[in-house]
Amino acid sequence: MKEVDEFPLATKIGYSRSNNFNLTAAKILIVDENPLSRMTAFDLLSLDGYEVIEVDQITTILDSVTTQQPDLILLDVMMRQVDSYEFCRQLKTDYRTANIPIVLTTLTDSRESRIKVMEAGGDDLLIKPLNRIELSTRVKSLINQKRLNEGVDQAEQVLFTIAKAVDSRSANRGGSIRVASLIRSFGTYLGLTPEEIDNLVFAAHLHDIGTIAIPDAVMLKAGALTTEERELITQHVLVGEEICQPLRNRSGVLPIIRHHHERWDGTGYPDGLSGTEIPYLAQIFQVIDIYDALTSDRPHKKAYDPTSALQIIIEETQKGWRNPALIDEFTAFIRSQAQ
Repeated sequence: MKEVDEFPLATKIGYSRSNNFNLTAAKILIVDENPLSRMTAFDLLSLDGYEVIEVDQITTILDSVTTQQPDLILLDVMMRQVDSYEFCRQLKTDYRTANIPIVLTTLTDSRESRIKVMEAGGDDLLIKPLNRIELSTRVKSLINQKRLNEGVDQAEQVLFTIAKAVDSRSANRGGSIRVASLIRSFGTYLGLTPEEIDNLVFAAHLHDIGTIAIPDAVMLKAGALTTEERELITQHVLVGEEICQPLRNRSGVLPIIRHHHERWDGTGYPDGLSGTEIPYLAQIFQVIDIYDALTSDRPHKKAYDPTSALQIIIEETQKGWRNPALIDEFTAFIRSQAQ
């Protein structure tokens, strides 16, 4: 069996208008080697006003799907060039395409086929020849569900707007952008996955969003904080986690927001986690966030140079606050950047 990336890509695009305004802009990708099957599906879907893209040869298909971002994929089970079930599984395990509904089509309706579709993460199975009403109903339902899920993504825009407002009143204004940039470099250095790096970047912008619930008189206080004020500030991670709960497709961000103030020896907050109980991405984020704070000017201090900042972090590690192995990695990374 050949791999997904070994074949050239051929596409054909069709589009027609319909009175179904909610779905007029929906885009459907047909993956099928049989010209007659593609033509049938193309004509039936075009009648409902969809933009239809045909694919009859497979090449860099994951990149193609990622770029085109169809609203639904109609995938033939009997592809000779690629294992359709494995291809479906690849799409469903890639965070960039996991939310795209995939309907597999087959000539035979068997219990075995339906089990394979479920195991591959497929959303539905249709039997050829395609029935117009059944195809139209299933496709409309799945696209509507996808659109509802995408409505949740609009929450990201709202949260980022709030985060920008939080950043603008912070003494560390612009820190989220600096942290995000450093995270990408360090994440690549560590060999993190693209999804892990993206979660860290999201966290860079949203990690302090919970401070919106803390009065300026406390957040911007120049003198020493009272016990009550310190306790109030520790609550910002819990408030931030609660605010960011709508990030359904970014659930990996929430543990970073909640736990980026934990300490290796268990003396951090909010849960007093220690050692490997602390999510690894939260550990990484914490180190970057601390380094940025040390190397940036603040109202109460001048920025430390990189060497001095690293020394402070190493001393904190010796106190038991940081993961020694991770700090060794970070120290090597910062020094490599200076060369």
